[in-house]
Amino acid sequence: MKKLTFTFLFFAAVTSAALAQKYPGLALTPPMGWNSWNTFACNINEKMIKEMADAMVSSGMRDAGYKYLVLDDCWLSPTRDSLQNLQADPKKFPDGMKALGDYIHSKGLKFGIYNCAGTKTCAGYPGTRGHEYQDALTYASWGVDYLKYDWCNTEGINAREAYTTMSKALAATHRPIVFSMCEWGTNQPWLWGAPIAELWRTTGDIGCGWYIKPNPNGWTPLGVTQIIDKEVNLRQYAGPGHWNDPDMLEVGNGMPVNEDRAHFSMWAMLAAPLIAGNDLRHMSEETREILTNRGVIAVDQDSLGIQALRYEVKDSVETWMKPLEGGDWAICFLNRAAEPKAIDFDWKANVVKDTLSNRELNANTQRYAIVDLWTNKAMGTTQKALKGTVPSHDVLMVYLSKQIKKEKHKERR
Repeated sequence: MKKLTFTFLFFAAVTSAALAQKYPGLALTPPMGWNSWNTFACNINEKMIKEMADAMVSSGMRDAGYKYLVLDDCWLSPTRDSLQNLQADPKKFPDGMKALGDYIHSKGLKFGIYNCAGTKTCAGYPGTRGHEYQDALTYASWGVDYLKYDWCNTEGINAREAYTTMSKALAATHRPIVFSMCEWGTNQPWLWGAPIAELWRTTGDIGCGWYIKPNPNGWTPLGVTQIIDKEVNLRQYAGPGHWNDPDMLEVGNGMPVNEDRAHFSMWAMLAAPLIAGNDLRHMSEETREILTNRGVIAVDQDSLGIQALRYEVKDSVETWMKPLEGGDWAICFLNRAAEPKAIDFDWKANVVKDTLSNRELNANTQRYAIVDLWTNKAMGTTQKALKGTVPSHDVLMVYLSKQIKKEKHKERR
């Protein structure tokens, strides 16, 4: 009976898939959560994942907006079961994925999982190729809310077709599952990904470093600044429900605090998914404060959904500008140099017209109040030039809020 029931559901899903679109209304702001790979790689198990769910709550991460807890590679058993269903490694996850998902949900979080478009995952476990609808139904039965879908062992496979198939399979389950395409930007997914997925990787894997020197004899991860450079010309492809993904966060994994702060600030400016990758159980207070900075998170989660514009590069300082809902702006001065840099930014001399968002920043016609998002201190208004010093490998990130002209507040006499 079990086999007949599954067969019926399988063919029902396939029949409805031709008309299926991705689930509406998902990821209208960039997804926020935690992923196991950057710190733990294959060293994951049920106990640790439950502890991480607990830590997401106790640390304030959940309340700050992080809700997806995602198991990356290596949760799988080396083989499928007798019905060719995916199954969890019984030693690592003795209670199975359904029970783990229930525990994650009980904490007010959402459950994310990993697989691959190829025949095997990157770590050599069963991939999804040829089992897309079957695996999608399995995920739905476990209560999965997010699927990270990698691109290893895909020789001879067309990326757009493979990801479209999995997208339709997820839609056919009628469960709201965020679809994260981890295709590394090889086939320019930003050109075709919006109808298929909620986010797509734009680069190779991130590493823990400001700049990571390429290894001529083998694969090398990308540093924070190397990834930022790859995002400059992609802003027109991002928006509510379809985001450029410059990979997960390395905050708390070994970079200095200033570089962590710059990394987090720039991911927020880029309207990037904020997927933490550190050990939440043992993070420092400095790391926690960076990851839970409500002002910076609000910039990332702004409902207008516009990725920042790199407005200017001057003496190793980049000026990035992000239009926000309601006419406000976020501005980030990123110092890529090895020494502090002075800035003197005349707001009135720099009128910004962003054709993508149809927004204008013009201090000659509109006064803005300025707040430093890392110190939460007022910095005057745009009536005067902004002067200061940005430390090495750090940022000055400010929020510009529109001020109502004083004459509007005058009482009539």
